[in-house]
Amino acid sequence: MTSVINVNLPEQSYEIAIASLNLDQLGQQMASLKLGKKVLLVSNPTIFKHFGERAIASLTSAGFEVASCTLPPGERYKTLNSIQKLYDVALENRLERSATMVALGGGVIGDMTGFAAATWLRGINVVQVPTTLLAMVDSAIGGKTGVNHPHGKNLIGAFHQPRLVLIDPDVLKTLPMREFRAGMAEVIKYGVIWDAELFAQLEASKRLDQLRYVKPELLFTILMRSCQAKADVVSKDEKEGGLRAILNYGHTIGHAVESLTGYRLVNHGEAVAIGMVAAGQIAVELGMWQKEDTERQNSLIQKAGLPTQLPSGVDIEAIIEALQLDKKVKAGKVRFVLPTEIGVVTVTDEVPSDIIRQVLQGM
Repeated sequence: MTSVINVNLPEQSYEIAIASLNLDQLGQQMASLKLGKKVLLVSNPTIFKHFGERAIASLTSAGFEVASCTLPPGERYKTLNSIQKLYDVALENRLERSATMVALGGGVIGDMTGFAAATWLRGINVVQVPTTLLAMVDSAIGGKTGVNHPHGKNLIGAFHQPRLVLIDPDVLKTLPMREFRAGMAEVIKYGVIWDAELFAQLEASKRLDQLRYVKPELLFTILMRSCQAKADVVSKDEKEGGLRAILNYGHTIGHAVESLTGYRLVNHGEAVAIGMVAAGQIAVELGMWQKEDTERQNSLIQKAGLPTQLPSGVDIEAIIEALQLDKKVKAGKVRFVLPTEIGVVTVTDEVPSDIIRQVLQGM
């Protein structure tokens, strides 16, 4: 099973290539883009141990000169200090403007590598090779790059589109179960905001909490439809001037929960799941969404083994305060993505604080 999805943009369109054993085709695929010979492969130690040698072998056999850099895993290392290390390695290896940084890893590695590429010499090539489900269906696509500030997630960043996104479903076999579930949160998100048919296919599956229960055909459908949804939205709105904001469904409260728990208690997908439950209930309270639909969404979230309750000890007033630091705040008003039916959402900044508070207290 193979698929090539185009992300059509005014300045730099690119392909999302999905195929088994794609990792071994990395060098060949990059050579076809006529990129410069110098490559900096960025990963974390665990991912590098699994796939680093294969990636380097593919790149060197295609004629690339490869240097590598590993960064510690985890959201709490997604900082400017880590970016400084990347800059140091780029300088040591004399990365020129024709060079390419290759992100081999999950969302944290992808975001940091993309940001380093966006800012090194005012912008060099980046290729995304996502190794987690979450990165495959979401963060590797669309050019959003960045790092965290101590007071908020992804407050420092840039839009920098990749030259290629190369997805190899086989690498998911090494993914920890918790990380697989985290990726399912973003897949469910696409079902709610864009693709009712995908939502129905997920509902028809008996279990979604472990890769071994997801048939290869369904996994390929999940990857293909999720990537297509992201590509469709990004092609219409590259830099979040309007439509692209819908991709933040569940992320507004989710990011606040992540930040307030120090990026240690819940991972990104778990936080998004909690945020989707909250957003769905806010939509019900505002009379925008049917109660039955929010129950369908929450059942799917539970089927994927994801949380539907706030972590104990999280202060609700602190969440409401943290929302004001969200990147999507406009003129002091928090913008929420709220569903109106399965597959359709709207963006509004008319959500009263007492409704947010009431919903969070119920979680």
